[in-house]
Amino acid sequence: MTVSMNRRTLLRSSAVLGGTAALAPWFPAWAQPVSAGIVRPLPTVSGEDIRLRIAHQMMTIDGRQSHAIGINGTVPAPLIRLREGQNVRLHVENALDEDSSIHWHGLILPFHMDGVPGVSFPGIKPRSTFTYEFPIRQAGTYWYHSHSGLQEQLGHYGPIVIDPAGADPIASDREHVIVLSDHSQLHPHIIFKKLKLQGGYFNDNKQTLAGLLRGKDQSAQERREWGRMRMDPTDVSDVTGSTYSYLVNGHGPRDNWTGLFTPGERVRLRFVNASAMTTFNVRIPGLKMTVVQADGLNVRPVAVDEFQMAVAETYDVIVEPADDRAYTLVGESVDRSGMARATLAPRAGMAAEVPRLRARPIATMKDMGMGDMGGMDHGAAGAASGGSMAGMDHGTASKSAGQAMDHAAMGHDMSATAGAAAGGAMAGMDHSAMAQGAADPMAGMDHGAGGMAHSMRDLSVAPEVKDTPTVQTISPMPMDRTGEPGQGLENVGHKVLTYRDLMAVDRNPDVRAPDRAMRIHLTGNMERYMWAFDGEKLNEVKQPIPFLKDERVRVTLVNDTMMGHPIHLHGHFFELVTGHGEYAPRKHTVQVQPGGTVTFDVTTDAVGDWAFHCHMLYHMHAGMMQVVTVRPRGGDAA
Repeated sequence: MTVSMNRRTLLRSSAVLGGTAALAPWFPAWAQPVSAGIVRPLPTVSGEDIRLRIAHQMMTIDGRQSHAIGINGTVPAPLIRLREGQNVRLHVENALDEDSSIHWHGLILPFHMDGVPGVSFPGIKPRSTFTYEFPIRQAGTYWYHSHSGLQEQLGHYGPIVIDPAGADPIASDREHVIVLSDHSQLHPHIIFKKLKLQGGYFNDNKQTLAGLLRGKDQSAQERREWGRMRMDPTDVSDVTGSTYSYLVNGHGPRDNWTGLFTPGERVRLRFVNASAMTTFNVRIPGLKMTVVQADGLNVRPVAVDEFQMAVAETYDVIVEPADDRAYTLVGESVDRSGMARATLAPRAGMAAEVPRLRARPIATMKDMGMGDMGGMDHGAAGAASGGSMAGMDHGTASKSAGQAMDHAAMGHDMSATAGAAAGGAMAGMDHSAMAQGAADPMAGMDHGAGGMAHSMRDLSVAPEVKDTPTVQTISPMPMDRTGEPGQGLENVGHKVLTYRDLMAVDRNPDVRAPDRAMRIHLTGNMERYMWAFDGEKLNEVKQPIPFLKDERVRVTLVNDTMMGHPIHLHGHFFELVTGHGEYAPRKHTVQVQPGGTVTFDVTTDAVGDWAFHCHMLYHMHAGMMQVVTVRPRGGDAA
């Protein structure tokens, strides 16, 4: 028999039983009594020659043993500490009975050292050793992980810190590497099988009849509309705290991993989201964080209380705890089904109050790509304030992706205009529709449930997308949401980081206007658990996405699903189009919010074949991946 109890019920019952102690085993891990604290830095390897051994092992999380795949006997794998300008040789032994690999996430290197089987190298065969060798051309916080099967979910991941060749411009007295991840007692292939059988299998936090009757979460009309579209607005995460333990440096919430500090120090926290499927909302109650680096590159300092961290992103923050007290470091899952928890303290054995999980987010019409339906302004001011026109193409269905180029891509700098200040909100818009009399882009749209459901799969507005079963919906009005804090963080009452807050410290290395533009749709079918780009899964794609060396291309990602997708391009950094011109933030992974768009400019300067995929492990495994090929121009040597 399965027993299901929520926290409120447990607390109420504890009064009857004379206190919470008798009920402690029923509490989720984050709410249970904790250990005296684990003060244990990550094992570190460094130098010109580094040896790594991939093997099965056991790991202990909150006192419970679990099977894992680790490197050199640890999960996470050892911290690899390098220095900009050095050359490194990494000798990787595969002690498994299956192929394995290591991808160096965010590192700029020759494509045949990138570590993606079937794309850039054959993989590492069982009981064999492969040597990666490449120069270190950058500094910052990065990480590494398997790109074979679902090994990453089992613990095959670790952090990389690269110190700059000269003095580090980010001053700190102490630093801690914070690797956030998720782990399940279920084998990853079992997890994937359950998702294929039922996309919302792990969602134990669905809406209830009682909640509906109380008017909680949604109105009856809204729920009917979602039901008619056969979608669940609580389906924010595919895999949840019902099966996951959320970890900090391989330790569960009860383990209470502890990072030490001396009051008054500047402490640098290097965060890596090495999870398979979890978007984390990171905060340290009572302590301000100053974001100083994103995806390994320095950004102008931004003071925040919280930031949303997509899978595979890295952020460095500075904290300055002045008091002789402990602070709780919280990594709350985006669906609020659990949290990673650790402690920052002056001494071992200290702990601070652990905040309770906040109310779960409920997907809205905006998350379904219906734009900002409330009080929408179709004028320029509306575009400037909310970007509600982002990505709209009112031209004919035959309009090509290359033609959907905004004014900036044509060489006109719109940074002074309200639209560009909002992050290219009008990018890709075809003004001919307005000239033909379609003054209201919403004209003729049926906002009733039936009409809305019909409009949610109108392929005529997305000529790039193939009509396949992988396409459940097409966002009618996707928005640029880079100025928003992330799903569920809209009304938390404190400062949350947004992508538009980020500005590069150094001028972008390539500030040319784009040569051309393209749109790529992120598509999915939750009922059948199918994920793809433009409606085509990886095994259905007939040819890679082609680029020429040193092309300057503007790419707009359009999320046609109700779930956020962290999109990663191997071998390159790209500049987010968020209104900061030559100081646009440069990233290698970007979260595209539900029903949202993200536009970036990329210089394809690395010849070779590169993976391009959603970093949600099971999304990639289900087909949301393609290959980008960069070829030399005529007469150029490879």
